[in-house]
Amino acid sequence: MKLKHITLAICIAALLASCAKSPTGRSQLKLYSSSQLSEMGSQAFDSMKSEQKVSAKQVDNRYVKCVAENIVHQVPDGVFSGQWEVVVFEDDQVNAFALPGGKIGVYTGLLKVAKNQNQLAAVIGHEVGHVIAEHGNERMSNSAVIGLGMEATNQILQAKQVGQSNMIMAGLGLATQVGIQLPFSRTHESEADLIGLQLMARAGFDPAESVKLWENMEKASGGERQPELLSTHPAPQTRIQLLSQNLPAANKDFQASPNRPRCQ
Repeated sequence: MKLKHITLAICIAALLASCAKSPTGRSQLKLYSSSQLSEMGSQAFDSMKSEQKVSAKQVDNRYVKCVAENIVHQVPDGVFSGQWEVVVFEDDQVNAFALPGGKIGVYTGLLKVAKNQNQLAAVIGHEVGHVIAEHGNERMSNSAVIGLGMEATNQILQAKQVGQSNMIMAGLGLATQVGIQLPFSRTHESEADLIGLQLMARAGFDPAESVKLWENMEKASGGERQPELLSTHPAPQTRIQLLSQNLPAANKDFQASPNRPRCQ
């Protein structure tokens, strides 16, 4: 029981010391500093640039950088004060990402699904939203606490010679994944959608195109998706519904924005 008490004390101390609020007001656990996250993001980005093909097409690079620069101008102070680095990767996957430390990567496959600058802005805004909300920090922090709790539980079961302890641990692992980690990931995705919607609108991109983007994404996937319960991402229809509900506020930001980008 001593191990259990020690583990509980560690978890409580971590929670009390590291509790924070996300941009949407959600409680977060963040155990890592911004400088640690920036260093990890920069290292990961450098590794990707050395391992993956970087696009040499000037038209793609100019277009993506134009959209990204308009988005990052709306990033709140204190998130990243340096120059954002934007790289286009030559790859058919329909994806993009942003990392702490001011790094943005876009795959050329995305440009076939995001049909215009507004739809591309929705994706880049979403990815930058993850950075603003420090979702990477939150995921790593929660994984660390869950791992600590699982290890402590395993040691207690072994010490007490509980029968079928392996089956108990496997069941706990599955329950943790389906009941905590996957819903948590979907929460991050929805939160990033909302932050991205606000960013693109304030940058002068039409927020209504975010809905059209996800309609395109659904067509591109061919409807082949696993059930939302077992997925890290919300279903496209769930995302469309959330974005549609928040369009009135985003349209106000869009109309108030003096900016009207012309990225080509």
